[in-house]
Amino acid sequence: MPLRHNQSVYPEPVERLIDEFTRLPGIGRRSAERMAFHVLKATEEEAMRLSQAVADVKQKVRCCSICFNLTDVEPCAICTSPQRDPSKVLVVEQARDLISLEQTGVYKGVYHVLTGRIDPLGGVEPGDLTIARLFDRLENPEHNSGGVKIQEVILGLNPDLEGDTTGLYLADELAKRGVGVTRLARGLPAGSHLEFASKAVLADAIEGRQAMKLDDV
Repeated sequence: MPLRHNQSVYPEPVERLIDEFTRLPGIGRRSAERMAFHVLKATEEEAMRLSQAVADVKQKVRCCSICFNLTDVEPCAICTSPQRDPSKVLVVEQARDLISLEQTGVYKGVYHVLTGRIDPLGGVEPGDLTIARLFDRLENPEHNSGGVKIQEVILGLNPDLEGDTTGLYLADELAKRGVGVTRLARGLPAGSHLEFASKAVLADAIEGRQAMKLDDV
């Protein structure tokens, strides 16, 4: 009997697996089918390791209560490291930006992850981000890493319209709180994203950071 128009040629569990893979960013139907067949061909042990890894990510990974970096310990390893300087806080939009900057091996301070950026057209306001928690770290040193007073805030935001809007807002608010504000050097191409920049470019941007002025953005 011929298949109905919407009837899958795959067993239902395989079809569900393919459907779930197609929900991943950048994964189309053909790629999802290849991934599903990879799982099918794997041993049960290998497939269960994949399943357990996904479960562990959802069950064990959370945001650090201090900096909002992704972590499976509380606070995160960066916030508790005696080799870091908690008086310097580098503000980034997402955890993936933090990871890119860490890979340079240049920066030795701590971080604050905003979990986004201000985007009025997209409906994202300052209150939707972790900005209030950053200000709390400034005003209450006991809430910062190691209980240390913050001396410098470095704005490591993406050099695009939303990143500049966020930077302008933060520079204004931080100036009111009397803290030194710098930003990454603009060797980064306008409109680019930190996660795609090379280690060398990011290292130069950190080392060449500049004092932040309200008319800079």
